[in-house]
Amino acid sequence: MNLESLNARLEQTEASLAHLERNYDELNSVIIDQSRTITRLQKQLEILGETLRGQDVDRAQPHNQKPPHYAP
Repeated sequence: MNLESLNARLEQTEASLAHLERNYDELNSVIIDQSRTITRLQKQLEILGETLRGQDVDRAQPHNQKPPHYAP
């Protein structure tokens, strides 16, 4: 191999590495954002669960009572 082909291969390798580093940084940023979102959603879900446990669940469910005008 001559010096020119080695230089060309090195430039191609460096360009590929730069592209991969940029992609890595972008993906890392997305993962960090997703982690923050998941943490926030977990906290909201915990709060909603505590709210539901604190409420009278029977009151929220219908008792399937027949209306007074219903006659079989």
